[in-house]
Amino acid sequence: MDKLSKLDHPVDFSLGSGGPLYQFYLWTGLAKKPLFLYKRRILVICLLAWLPLLILSIFSGVAFTNAKVPFIYDIDVHVRFFISLALLIYAEVIANNRLQTIVQQFLKCNIISPHDKQKFNDIIASAMRLKNSAIVEILLIIFVIFAGHLISQAYFPFSVSTWYALKVNGVMQLTLPGYWYAFVSLPFFQFMVLRWYFRLFIWYRFLWQISRLPLQLNSLHPDKAGGIGFLTHSVYAFEPLLLAHSVLLAGMILNRIWNAGATLSQFQGEMISIIVFLIILPLAPMVFFMFSLIKAKRSGTLAYDIVANRYVNNFYHKWISTETKNDATLLGTSDIQSLADLSNSFMVSTQMRIIPFSRKTIVAIIILTAFPLLPLLLTVMPLEKIIHQFIGVIF
Repeated sequence: MDKLSKLDHPVDFSLGSGGPLYQFYLWTGLAKKPLFLYKRRILVICLLAWLPLLILSIFSGVAFTNAKVPFIYDIDVHVRFFISLALLIYAEVIANNRLQTIVQQFLKCNIISPHDKQKFNDIIASAMRLKNSAIVEILLIIFVIFAGHLISQAYFPFSVSTWYALKVNGVMQLTLPGYWYAFVSLPFFQFMVLRWYFRLFIWYRFLWQISRLPLQLNSLHPDKAGGIGFLTHSVYAFEPLLLAHSVLLAGMILNRIWNAGATLSQFQGEMISIIVFLIILPLAPMVFFMFSLIKAKRSGTLAYDIVANRYVNNFYHKWISTETKNDATLLGTSDIQSLADLSNSFMVSTQMRIIPFSRKTIVAIIILTAFPLLPLLLTVMPLEKIIHQFIGVIF
């Protein structure tokens, strides 16, 4: 009876909620279950990360002057804590809602056999336990406080005095706002990024375990992915996360160009590497289903080939190999249409993809991730010239 009850009430998959930070949101009124009040979270958290930096910079006299790069001209810090951080917070809501729907599709589309529904629920429950782990988030906090600060110091974007670090006797020394930046704002941002990577690991692990089940795939499914084409929509569940990365990259590059005299061509390698990484990030776990799809395509095509041979042989004997007593019966016969339908169905089976996503999905990710980088073209070419060239290409 308990087993049947579990099957009737499957465990909800939720990637956005859970964990100590989520409990902190609920305790402080920054969230209501499941993930309501995201605008309040964005406003409060972004201000806590950015506003003390402004106040301390004004108090220290490095907000507008007294440094090669004053606070107000540091484009990277404004983009990081107002746009990228906001997107990381908003991504929790989008991923939570969209992935729940996608996970439910496994059951609604009968991809999971009735015998494996309990295993399916157990896999979800295991993912939710891992997501709610307090130990993992504590370890992430410890890492960003210690290792994160050392890594950030090693990769200071500027070798001159800035609002957060002044160069004294050839050594960079943190200012008062620099301490808040190094030990509060930046670690929290790094924690949010690493927390998202951990959530992605949970999603990867979940799909890997699902791909090991004997899935009920059909090579004739019109989605040309055996019936799991819905997994493509998981890419769009991570849209804000991908944007957070590309916006952050755009801010860092623009900051170097604006404050250090760098040129856009110096960052071609970084831009290509990040875009490739962001393309792979949401698509990689869908490759886990490749062997199941290959098997379904092979067995489905072979099975359908037998049916097709039987049908075309009967069609040949009925209409071609012998004279029909009344040729007029050929006109309007449904056999011709059935043969055409058979051919179309066979084409669907043979054209079935061995990965759930298509080229259109890859193009969509490229456009999404490259879009925040487009304004950087203004640093090498005036807007008027860009518009004229664009018009020239179109017309």
